Amino acid sequence: MALLTRDTAGVFAIAPTPFDSDGEIDYASLGRLLEFYESVGVSGVTVLGQMGEAPKLSHSESSALVSFVLDKTVLPVVVGVSAPGYAPMRALSDQVMAAGAAGVMVAPPNTLRTDDQIVSYYQGAAAALGESVPLVLQDYPLSFSVVMTPAVIARIATTVPSCVMLKHEDWPGLDKISALRRLEQESAMPRLSILCGNGGLFLDFETERGADGAMTGYCVPELLVDVVALTAADHREDAHDLFDAHLPLLRYEQQPGIGLSVRKYVMTRRGLLTSDTQRAPRPILSTAARTEIDFLLERLARHDKRVKLVS
Repeated sequence: MALLTRDTAGVFAIAPTPFDSDGEIDYASLGRLLEFYESVGVSGVTVLGQMGEAPKLSHSESSALVSFVLDKTVLPVVVGVSAPGYAPMRALSDQVMAAGAAGVMVAPPNTLRTDDQIVSYYQGAAAALGESVPLVLQDYPLSFSVVMTPAVIARIATTVPSCVMLKHEDWPGLDKISALRRLEQESAMPRLSILCGNGGLFLDFETERGADGAMTGYCVPELLVDVVALTAADHREDAHDLFDAHLPLLRYEQQPGIGLSVRKYVMTRRGLLTSDTQRAPRPILSTAARTEIDFLLERLARHDKRVKLVS
């Protein structure tokens, strides 16, 4: 399987971990989901991210899930290996890279406070994982409470050659993308692949600012693929028209605390997952919320015929 590079582009779908009604990993649904991702043209898949409920899985479950994914898909696979220390991070990284992963993603611990601490942490992570392991830097201050300025990211990109990609989830973050691309043009940092998260909520402008694509888990990934392709082809109005049709559902899915619940419910309605179960502790969608989501899906289906509901 091809490794990530600093020129990697497209859409890497963050896969939720499907569970059956008893809370066990539902591999049948996971296989169906992987086939779906391939069919809609995503460039890769990311597993064991925050939206994959990675902290709720045991080490053996995480290993089995990654092995299953690598065996079932031809797409490049990025694996989240964030851990409290470098030792468990390296153990999982060694395992998944040997099995064929394209790279690993590392989030910063919320104990980092200064620029020097952030840079030093990623230098240490890269040393622990090995120079040959492509590293994705996850920049998500709203969740991790670690603020990375463009200057800090530039230092990491310069001093950590194995860091090839930024998963950009700062908010507001459009000017940050522009600043990073400007630093590259000025030769103040090497190029990084930039894939954006936040459920795709700002992807319409992120691609225009210089992002290479998305790494997120919006429940209709066809939109993400189309926006990236249309922007690359200079079809700006078409990209925004399609994005605008999805915006109400994107917004609803972005609600803190229930975003994954919305995502799994929609994927169940689309026939991709058998159950929208999450492992405890978990929020439960109210009947009113499910009715609202159904309403949004019915409206979206009138604009995007690919949104077909089977349940």
